[in-house]
Amino acid sequence: EVQLVESGGGPVQPGGSLRLSCAASGFTFSNYTMTWVRRTPGKGLEWVSAIRSTFSTGEADFVKGRFIISRDNARNTLYLQMNSLEPEDTAVYFCSAGGFKYWGQGTQVTVSS
Repeated sequence: EVQLVESGGGPVQPGGSLRLSCAASGFTFSNYTMTWVRRTPGKGLEWVSAIRSTFSTGEADFVKGRFIISRDNARNTLYLQMNSLEPEDTAVYFCSAGGFKYWGQGTQVTVSS
């Protein structure tokens, strides 16, 4: 059974940092492109960042220079280091595998003073 379990969300002040994790099981993690997607109250689902099995990455313009995606294949874990957080980053963050075939349950990030 495929499982993706996000963690690391929570409340944070503007300018702060959080590190999200996504623990994967039930598939060969190292072979899959992994993606972070977020759901915001006003904009719906937004693609945030992705990392391929080759470790090449891509990110949305609104997170460039602030968020860093990485993966640890030995731990079957995906990460998203989020820095310089803004209120507009408030969202539920999901990890997804295999071109959005598999999804986690999401973790809430709230950026507020």
